[in-house]
Amino acid sequence: MNRNLWLLALCQGLFLTNNVVFIAINGLVGLQLAPFGWMATLPVMGYVVGGALSTPLVARSQARWGRQVSFQIGLAVAVLSALLCAVAAFAGNFWLLCTATLVAGYYSANGQLYRFAAAELAAPDYREKAVSLVLAGGLLGAIAGPNLASATRTLFPAAFAGAYVALMAVALLSMACMAAIRFEAQPQVLNAAGQPARGRPLPELMRQPAFLVAVLGAALGYGVMNLLMAATPLAMQVCGFAFDDAALVLQWHVIGMFAPGFFTGHLIKRYGVLPIMGTGVLLNLACVAVALMGVDLHHFGIALFMLGVGWNFLFTGSTALALTAYRPEEKDRAQAALNFCVFATLAVSSLFSGVLVTTQGWTLLNYGSLAPIAITGAALLWLALRQRRARAASTP
Repeated sequence: MNRNLWLLALCQGLFLTNNVVFIAINGLVGLQLAPFGWMATLPVMGYVVGGALSTPLVARSQARWGRQVSFQIGLAVAVLSALLCAVAAFAGNFWLLCTATLVAGYYSANGQLYRFAAAELAAPDYREKAVSLVLAGGLLGAIAGPNLASATRTLFPAAFAGAYVALMAVALLSMACMAAIRFEAQPQVLNAAGQPARGRPLPELMRQPAFLVAVLGAALGYGVMNLLMAATPLAMQVCGFAFDDAALVLQWHVIGMFAPGFFTGHLIKRYGVLPIMGTGVLLNLACVAVALMGVDLHHFGIALFMLGVGWNFLFTGSTALALTAYRPEEKDRAQAALNFCVFATLAVSSLFSGVLVTTQGWTLLNYGSLAPIAITGAALLWLALRQRRARAASTP
């Protein structure tokens, strides 16, 4: 881990601080301001829809101005969107809150590229570990996010307005850290005619088995995690738990998401990417099993912790798998396509999270999550069998 990677890990932690606070409070603020209860998670949905819509813009800005300038633009948007959220909370304006979180999605689309930037800051043999360790910086968000939300939620008469103001300071701190990182210019790849190589078109990239499974693993793994995580504060409120209890559960969930980052890269190097992703699928199944056992505090806590670890294995593994499926000249379109699929899935899961938990309940929400978990497991099995047949065919 060189100095640049440590600073990027810190930026990842501050990015996740923003995310955790948004997840912890946006549904609750939305529930207070929304015209109807089922609309409570629309601000959460706005955040991920904004991310999906921003992925092409972010890809173009990365290609034109490079990593650092694009990342700083994203952080400036983070300051602006947090300010708009605070204004919405003071004014009691639900639709302004949704608009503000939609704008904040641009920051999220930038932050989702930190893990790919980590691979470029490391030696080729260290890429998986660099990705994993920078993602581990999110552990800061696990600790700071819930505590920040709890400490600032009554800072002003408008509930949680203080949390949004605090997020402005978090983004400004991240801007200072990002300014100290030195991103080296990536060498330009030329074709046979001496012109900049364009690489394969996106439809061809999406037909690559490894890239397809990487997209499914990242998108569905993130979707299941978001489906259950976004609904947890609402489900716990229905069950009579205080906000501090929900914040504690979310804290352990985010610890589960990012603490394994200190060793996930080592596990991938030792056992291979598909077995680690498969373990993530099994942990998701275990999460659902525990959640269906009851609605006591320890049920929520254990289930969400396992959900976090399962997400880490799936998301880190998907990133490492994607890195093997595209060429350097294809990175911007490949990374944008992967992140767009993640955000699109998150948007759907955010909407259904609020609708299902407020109309059908926590139990049916968990049963519904089994379908994407099964699809992810089937995709991993298909790729593993395909790779085994390819190795057998190449053996003399």
